[in-house]
Amino acid sequence: MKALIIKDLVKKYWDKKVLKQIDLEIEQGDFFALLGHNWAGKTTAIGIMTDLVEKTSWEIKIFGEDIDSSFAKAKTFIWVVPQEFNFHMWEKVSEVPVIQAGYYWIDRKTAEKRTKILLKALELWEHKDKEAKDLSGWMKRRLMIARALVHKPKFLILDEPTAWVDVELRKTMWNFIKKLNTDWTTILLTTHYLEEVEALCNKVAIINDGRIVENTTTKKLLSSLDEEIFVLDLQGDTTPSKNILVALKKFHADENKEGALEVTISRKHRLNELFEILNKEKVIISSMRNKVNRIEQLFMNLTK
Repeated sequence: MKALIIKDLVKKYWDKKVLKQIDLEIEQGDFFALLGHNWAGKTTAIGIMTDLVEKTSWEIKIFGEDIDSSFAKAKTFIWVVPQEFNFHMWEKVSEVPVIQAGYYWIDRKTAEKRTKILLKALELWEHKDKEAKDLSGWMKRRLMIARALVHKPKFLILDEPTAWVDVELRKTMWNFIKKLNTDWTTILLTTHYLEEVEALCNKVAIINDGRIVENTTTKKLLSSLDEEIFVLDLQGDTTPSKNILVALKKFHADENKEGALEVTISRKHRLNELFEILNKEKVIISSMRNKVNRIEQLFMNLTK
């Protein structure tokens, strides 16, 4: 079943088109990334899906329900976790999801039970009696997710969910979000951390200047990459010799400013060729990594 269908979505501000006939479909159970530069149109599209932004022309259905003729029904399926904290800061942490549940006609006993489960899963239960304003930034973001999930939406939109969160906490959030998706929650993600897309999402659309310029699976998008740049650290912190650089000439090998070896692998070359040459030259690699995130590299190519 389609979780989301958007057809011919146009948005104008005065005489300027911000969205230019957007077509987009998301299947139930997808973990879908919507990427774009600031002002590309992704926030406007999300605002229209949730009836916060007036449309110019459109057809939008959420789990088969038209957002104009059946918005009351459609909104029960969806919830957005925005970048900004928009709950009542003087409410107790445990009350924020419970109050939200009331808007969906969920009785208090059920709401409190669900809230306890969510706060424990998000490592907030020990803070349940604090006022929301006293939480740290990352805890407030988790509380936003708990509030979003209390009515068990089938479709969750996460707008920069790990913004301003450190690396360790980001990975914890990834694990929780992946579990949600495994439990059949459809997720639409916007993020500036493009490694999240590769780690989490099975599909991705890229919006640029109000148009969808790419819409495919993450696997197919990555397979279209013409070349990748790898950074290789040599054993013992040694730097690559001139002989090594000559032997790796076809890989455009060079020494970077940290003294590591940088090589470019194009689609016409095999990674094994690189290792065969290094082995012949008796070079031992202590570590290897991408210089640039692969999704980021493709994103930049598509939005130039």
